[in-house]
Parts: sequence; structure tokens; C-alpha cells
Amino acid sequence: MISLALIAAGAPAAKVGQHAAAAPSMFGAVLALLAVLALIVGLGWVLKRMPGSGFKPADGLRVVASLNVGAKERVVVVDINGEQLLLGVTAGGINTLHRLPEPLPTPEPARLPDFKNLPNFAQLLQQRLRKEK
Repeated sequence: MISLALIAAGAPAAKVGQHAAAAPSMFGAVLALLAVLALIVGLGWVLKRMPGSGFKPADGLRVVASLNVGAKERVVVVDINGEQLLLGVTAGGINTLHRLPEPLPTPEPARLPDFKNLPNFAQLLQQRLRKEK
């Protein structure tokens, strides 16, 4: 009712959103994104350099073998300064299952297949197509 009286009296009407903050420009948005990315990289660099914050394995402790036996259950052989333990790892805890009297043999490293001695794919495909007819 008052606004109708002001309009009728010839008072200038206030613009809607006049006091609201202006929308950020594209330059401001890109600048803010770069600042956040620089902050993430900088914090990662600082955390990497801080003592005691690394994910280095403990000296004298090594996982020799691991086998999943369930969704969250595993059997793990751990070497601790030359002594090997068989551990049961579950969501609820870790239990010692057995002390191994002698260490497990070390598995040989994985090798890439010899690609030079593979059969000719075209010949195998032709033989297979002939057999199906």
C-alpha cells in the first residue's frame, strides 16, 4: 500500500537487487579455481616433506604373501626380521595363526610373454573358420 502511494507521488522506485553482490566474472572464477589447486598442491608438498608423515614401510617388516579368503578376510605371511608369521586379518582384528619354522621360498618375478614366438593370428583364424563350416 505504501509502495503504491510512493509510485503515485512520483518517487523513484528502487531497483530490485540493487544492493546484492554482483555475479563473479569468469576471470574471478578461474582465478579462484587456480588458487584452490595451488593450495592443494602446496599442502601436498608440505605434508610430503614433514618428518613422520610418509607412507614408508617399517624397517624389518615385509609382507611376503597374501591370499583373500573372503570379502574382508585375508591370510597374510609377514616377515619380521627374518621370522615369518602367518596372520589372519579380518575386519575385527588380526590374529597370529602360525609361526613358520622356515621361511617361504621367494617367488620368481613376473616375466613378460615372448611375443616373437606367438602363432600367426591370421592362420589361426582361417583354421578356425574352416573347422566351423
